[in-house]
Amino acid sequence: MDRPGIIRKSAAELRVPPNLADYAATRAAFSWQAVRAELAGLPGGGLNIAFEAVERHARGPLRDKTAFRFLGAQAKRDIGYGELSRLTNRFANVLKSLGIGKGERLFLLSGRVPELYVTVLGSFKNGTVVSPLFSAFGPEPIATRIKLGEGSVLVTTELLYERKVEKIRAELPTLRHVLLVGEDGQATNIPGTLDFGTLMAQASDVFDIVPTDSEDLSLLHFTSGTTGTPKGAMHVHGAVATHYATGRYALDLHAEDIFWCTADPGWVTGTSYGIIAPLLHGVTSIVDEAEFDAERWYRILDEEKVSVWYTAPTAIRMLMKAGAEIARKRSYPNLRFVASVGEPLNPEAVWWGKEVLGLPIHDNWWQTETGGIMIANTPAFDIKPGSMGRPLPGIEAAIVKKDAEGKVSPVDTADTEGELALKAGWPSMLRGYLHNEERYKKCFAGDWYLTGDLARRDADGWFWFVGRTDDVIKSAGHLIGPFEVESALMEHPAVAEAGVIGKPDAVVGEVVKAFVSLKQGFEAGEALRLELLGHARKRLGAAVAPKEIAFLPSLPRTRSGKIMRRLLKARELGLPEGDTSTLEAG
Repeated sequence: MDRPGIIRKSAAELRVPPNLADYAATRAAFSWQAVRAELAGLPGGGLNIAFEAVERHARGPLRDKTAFRFLGAQAKRDIGYGELSRLTNRFANVLKSLGIGKGERLFLLSGRVPELYVTVLGSFKNGTVVSPLFSAFGPEPIATRIKLGEGSVLVTTELLYERKVEKIRAELPTLRHVLLVGEDGQATNIPGTLDFGTLMAQASDVFDIVPTDSEDLSLLHFTSGTTGTPKGAMHVHGAVATHYATGRYALDLHAEDIFWCTADPGWVTGTSYGIIAPLLHGVTSIVDEAEFDAERWYRILDEEKVSVWYTAPTAIRMLMKAGAEIARKRSYPNLRFVASVGEPLNPEAVWWGKEVLGLPIHDNWWQTETGGIMIANTPAFDIKPGSMGRPLPGIEAAIVKKDAEGKVSPVDTADTEGELALKAGWPSMLRGYLHNEERYKKCFAGDWYLTGDLARRDADGWFWFVGRTDDVIKSAGHLIGPFEVESALMEHPAVAEAGVIGKPDAVVGEVVKAFVSLKQGFEAGEALRLELLGHARKRLGAAVAPKEIAFLPSLPRTRSGKIMRRLLKARELGLPEGDTSTLEAG
C-alpha cells in the first residue's frame, strides 16, 4: 500500500499540551544542570535514584497514589507510593542485616512480580548495585554474569532457583546469600537459601538512605556482543537526570497518566522506563506479570485506561500478525501516545498503529550503554515513518566518518551514511564496562561516543537507522543496510517479520538473503516466494533486493526484541552461534 512519506500532526490531535512543543527553543534553553536542579537531592546532600523515585512522593501529597498496579494471573495488586516507601525500606534493612553494603552487587532473577520492583528500589536505598537478569536465562548465562559481576546476593524465586541456580551454586564463590520468593507467597525452606517473605516481615520499615552521589554505581546491565563474553555496562545514580528528562520529553509523561511499559526489567528498558522514569513523574504504572497474549494486551489497554504505552517492535509485529480484528473488538479512548524501542520500527508498523489504534507508533533510539532515550519521535513531531526521530534536548548527535589516519569527524552533508555518534556528557552515559577498560576506550573518539550503528541524517534533521556496522551487506560495490530490505518486505501483506543477511558469493562478495515469517492466513510456497522476490525488486531495485528468500515459522530474537541477524547468518553458513544467552525462548 502506498502511503504519504510523512504523518502530519496537528494541535487538535493532541489530547494534552505536549511537554516538548517547541523543539528548537527547548533545545536552545536546555541544560543538564537545570534538570538536576528540579530533582530534590538527598536531604544531607548527594543523589539517590530511590529517593527521587519514591521518597519525595511518599513524603508529600502523592503518598496514597498508586505507583504500581500489578496484574497477576488471578488478581490485581496496587502499591501506593507510601507503601512502596515502606516496602523498599524493609528490603534495604534486609540487606543491611545480611552485611551487604554500598557498592556490593545484587543480582535479580525473577518474573515481573512486586518483589522484583521492591528489590531494585530497596537496593538503591542501600547503595547496593543492581544487576537484573532475564528469567528466561539458562544456568550458563546466569553463572557467567554472576561470576563477572562478583555478585554477593541473588534474589530469585523458588521455582527458578530449583530449575536454574541450584545446580550452579557451587560455581559462584562470591555469592554469599540467596533470597527466595516463594510461590503464592508461601515460605520457602531450601537448604542454603533464605526466605524473602520472612526476612521482609522481620525488617523495620524505617531506613536512612545510605549517602550516594551522582557518580556512585547504581546498575550493572550486561549486554551481549556478536561473539565472546557479555559486557557489563556500569551506570550511576546521576543517570536519574536523564530518566527524568526523557520521561518528560520522549514519553511525554504527565501526572495523570496511566503508563504501561511492557519491557521486562531484565532489559535496560524495563529498569529505566519500567521502573525509574514513571516513578520520577509520579504516575501510575501497569505491570503485567503474564507473557504476551494479544487479546490480553488489548484488554489491558482498554480496561486499565492506559494513556501512554511503551512497547517493542517485536510485540507490535506480533499484534499485527494476530490481525486487526482482535484490536477492533475494544476501544481505547484514553490512549494518547504509543512509543516503541528495541530495534528500528518498520514504516509498516508505524502506519498500522495509526490505522488500527488510531495513533501512529513513535519510534525512538537508545542503547544499553546510553542508559536512556537519546533520539525520539515525540507527540508534537511530524513523523517520517521509518525514522528514529530527532535528538532530544541535551543530546548532540552526528553522523561521523573516519579519515585515513583514523580521525573521526562529523559529516555535514545530508543523507550521507556513516556511524551514529553522540557528544559525550549526558548523565546516563555508561561509566565503563566492568573489568574491560580497553573495550570501553574503543567506544570513544575524542568527545564522541561511537554507537556502532550506521545511520543517516536527512536535510530536516531526522535520523534514519541503516544497520549495525557489522550487519552492512557489501554486494557488487553496493553497501546495503538490512533494515531497508526488511522494511520493504514487510510492506507485503503476507509478511509478519523479516530478517536479512549477507551471504558470501564468489562473484559479487555477498548476496542478500531474506528470512521471513508469515501472517496468519498465508502459506509458504514457491508462488509466494517468487511474489516476494518480485515485490522487493520492484521496491528496491535489482542491486538491493534479496536474491534468496527462505520461510521460517518465527525469527530468532533477543529478549529485547532485536532480530538476531548474526544468528541467522551463523545458521545459514554453519558457523559458531556465539553468545545466545539473550535469545528469546521460543
